Amino acid sequence: MRTIAVMNQKGGVGKTTSSVNIAAALAKSGNKVCIIDLDPQGHASLHLGLECGAGTLSIYDVFAERTTADQARQLVAENLSVVPSNIDLAAIEVELAGMQHREFVLRDALQHWHDQNRFDYVIMDCPPSLGVLTINALCAVKEVLIPLQPHFFALQGLSKLFETTALVTRRLNRQLKVSGVALCMYESGTRLAADVTEDLRHFLATSDGDTPWADAKIFRTRIRRNIKLAEAPSFGQSIFGYASTCPGARDYAGLAEELAAMSEVSLPENENTAVSDAA
Repeated sequence: MRTIAVMNQKGGVGKTTSSVNIAAALAKSGNKVCIIDLDPQGHASLHLGLECGAGTLSIYDVFAERTTADQARQLVAENLSVVPSNIDLAAIEVELAGMQHREFVLRDALQHWHDQNRFDYVIMDCPPSLGVLTINALCAVKEVLIPLQPHFFALQGLSKLFETTALVTRRLNRQLKVSGVALCMYESGTRLAADVTEDLRHFLATSDGDTPWADAKIFRTRIRRNIKLAEAPSFGQSIFGYASTCPGARDYAGLAEELAAMSEVSLPENENTAVSDAA
């Protein structure tokens, strides 16, 4: 079972869109996939047509140990499940503040999924922050996927994101690796996009081999700007349900295919290998 956190502390970079559509593409290919919505805004849930109102079991109830992940999980399409979220989750930062080992609540709640190899992929849509919810995700997964908009300020924030993964790897989860960076809202005709991509390539190529991102790749598939990707959430569908032949669908299908081609064997725990950059 591959566990992947989709994270970026900057909002508006395509994080939730990527989480949902990568998961949908993998499920469409026959994999059993579960999305865990860790954002109190519940956008991943809404994107797939789930309105997590009062009385609906959510990831908050899992954190509060009121229910199990299996009981909170809802099937939304063939091979695709969601553990939904709502605004209640915003309280979890305060509720876990005084709790020992609060970083491992989610990991422990999902341990039986690992033991039973319940899914092929578990994808966690993290909130746009580096708080306790994101730290829980990083302690519960083995891989991190970073959606990045090729803008100057987005690149600036990437260093903080990498620092966080390094800290978690060092202190909490030795297996954590950054598997790759996906360039979203990409405009191939601009000089800025090319410059940011080159800067990122150089940074990864010159990184210390002991870092969690030492083997990270820049995915070849770029997620181009496409209005259909913005429209799909309002219809409660992934891009494959809403407009399966549009450029956005083709892009996310290609990205999912690249991700699936990477096995966990290519993400060694202690081996220092050169950067694999397929850009």
